[in-house]
Amino acid sequence: MNEKPWLRILIPFSGNLKSAIQNPKWWGTFACALTFAFGGATVHAQQPAKVPRIGYLTQASASVIASRIEAFRQGLRELGYVEGKNIVIEWRSAEGKLDRLPALAAELGRLKVDIIVSTGPTVTRAAKEATVTIPLVMTQDNDPVADGFVASLARPGGNITGLATLAPELSGKRLELLKEIVPTLARIAVFGTSTDPGNTQVLKETELAARAFGVQLQFLDVPSLKDVETAFRAASKGGANAVLVLNSPVFVSQRTQLANLAVRSRLPAMYYRREYVEDGGLMSYGVSYTDLDHRAATYVDKILKGTKPGDIPVEQPTKFELVINLKAAKQIGLTIPQSVLYQADKVIR
Repeated sequence: MNEKPWLRILIPFSGNLKSAIQNPKWWGTFACALTFAFGGATVHAQQPAKVPRIGYLTQASASVIASRIEAFRQGLRELGYVEGKNIVIEWRSAEGKLDRLPALAAELGRLKVDIIVSTGPTVTRAAKEATVTIPLVMTQDNDPVADGFVASLARPGGNITGLATLAPELSGKRLELLKEIVPTLARIAVFGTSTDPGNTQVLKETELAARAFGVQLQFLDVPSLKDVETAFRAASKGGANAVLVLNSPVFVSQRTQLANLAVRSRLPAMYYRREYVEDGGLMSYGVSYTDLDHRAATYVDKILKGTKPGDIPVEQPTKFELVINLKAAKQIGLTIPQSVLYQADKVIR
C-alpha cells in the first residue's frame, strides 16, 4: 500500500531500463504517474488555512478608547495572534451615535465573522439582536444576568460570554471616598442614562450605600449629549455637594466637557474609570477597563480553539484602581487628604 506510483512504472522495465526510456509510451505513462503522485499534494499546498475573522464593535470612536483597543491587541499578541497575519479584525465604531449600532452589528453578521467582541452593554444588546449563532464576547457589563445576556455567570448557556463588572462594593467605596474629600457631604447628584442596561442595578446599589453614609441622592437622567450641561445646572440648583457619574455610553466621548463643567460648577466629581481623570476629571474609582479588554483576548482564543461560549464562565473583575487629579482639585479649591492620596494607584499633579 505504501509503494510509490512512479516505482510501479519503473519495476516492469527494471531489466531493460534503457529500452524503456527510449519508448515514447513509457514517458507518457511516467508523466501520468508523477501527476497522480504529487498533484494532490500540490493542490493541498495551494489552499491556505482559514484565517479567523473577529468583529470588534464599539459605540465610541477608536481615539476615545485607544488604550482599551491596544490592551485587546496586546492580549491577542501574547496568545500568538498577529493582526493581518494569522487573524483579521473588523473594526466597527458607531462614533458616539448609538442608533448606528444595530446596522453595524448586522453588517458584522453578514460578514460571517467568527466572533464579535462588544465593548459595553449597549453594544452587546445590539449584537445579541443581530445574531444568535455568532459567539459574542463582552469586554464588560454591569450585570449580564440581570441584563438578560447570560443564564448565569458559571454557565452562560447561549452564544454570549465574557467579563462582568459586577461589583456592588464599588458604589460604597465611591461614596466613602467622596465623604473623605468632602466631609460636609450631604447631597450627591448622580448622572446616568435610564435606558442603559445595568443603570437600574447600579443605582440601587448606590442608593443602599447612600443610606449607610447618611447622604441624599439626586438622580439626573442624561439620555443624550445635549443634556450634559443641563444636568450640571440642575445639580447646582438642587444643592448638590458632589457629582457621581455612572457608566453610560453618553459620557464616553464627553470626558473633557464633563471635567470642564464640573470645574465651572465647582463640584467635586467622581467617575467610574481612569480615562475621565486623565482628561481633566477629579477622581475615579473602579474596574480597570484596559485589564478587562486584555483578558477578553483569552475568550477569543478559547472559542477559536473550539470551546462553546455557553460553556465558558463569565469572569468578574480582579483589578481596581483609584486615580486622582490634583490639578482639578486645585481648580475647584479642594484639598485632597493625605489619607486618600495614599490609597491612589495614580496621582496626576
